[in-house]
Amino acid sequence: MDYSTLLDEDVLAFIKETLSFYPDDLAPDDWPTQRAVYDRMADQFRAARPKGLPVCDDTIAGVPVRCYGHPSEAIILYAHGGGFVLGGLESHDDICAEIAVASGVQVVSIDYRLAPEHPHPADFEDMQAVAKDLTQQHSIVLCGDSAGATLCASVAGVWNSPRLLGQVLIYPYLGYPMNGGSFDAHANAPLLSLNDLIGFADVRGVKQETARAIPCLGNLAQLPPTFLFPAECDPLHDDAFHYHREAKSAGADMQIKTHSGLVHGWLRARHRSGRAAAAFDDILKTLKSLVG
Repeated sequence: MDYSTLLDEDVLAFIKETLSFYPDDLAPDDWPTQRAVYDRMADQFRAARPKGLPVCDDTIAGVPVRCYGHPSEAIILYAHGGGFVLGGLESHDDICAEIAVASGVQVVSIDYRLAPEHPHPADFEDMQAVAKDLTQQHSIVLCGDSAGATLCASVAGVWNSPRLLGQVLIYPYLGYPMNGGSFDAHANAPLLSLNDLIGFADVRGVKQETARAIPCLGNLAQLPPTFLFPAECDPLHDDAFHYHREAKSAGADMQIKTHSGLVHGWLRARHRSGRAAAAFDDILKTLKSLVG
């Protein structure tokens, strides 16, 4: 796949700048260094928080969280990406702040435990605990990117609540076999390759494939209104379409839109790429429609 012609100059520049943070001799299993590099990279693209937005750190159900905006009846619970081993409250701070302002409701960003120190199901348990706690007093929308989207979909597939208004899944991993289609066509895509996916899955430490780890094994018929936003140049692209097809067949309310000319991790390019900015606007409008 010739990404130099498939992607525009802004996206190619974003990819080049992202990769510039990763030294050639970085060991794939040196997670402290991997996290430090990832955090420095995320900070490079970090935008200033909108002025006047109240932000505070807290704990919910014993899990660290960061809250953006004033308390509201409906809340967006956001789970960050990073392959279940990278990222945290800082790496997605600006994204959550912008979502809070655009949606007009509070955003709660969850700092779930990371592998390999805390193998699955620690990540799922944290996500579910916070979601259940919030729904004691609020309606919620689940939203996440990459691994965070996986956690959202896993929770929605095993837990049904009338206070779960919907889920918004940004370039998610949903658990279908990693072969054929985009898994082959985009196996060497920029910023996320098929080998990367396999590596992250190994480190996550799933000992038994259940719906708590693999969203496509969940009860798809019970899913709340779901919006899928895969990236075109991403091995995970077709994973979202398999989920969409099976969930619709089960009777779920599902919508999907491919963001063309974009790669996995494009959220950080939303202020540097017209394509990414338009895609982020799609997501913001969708979230606002769900929280009413």
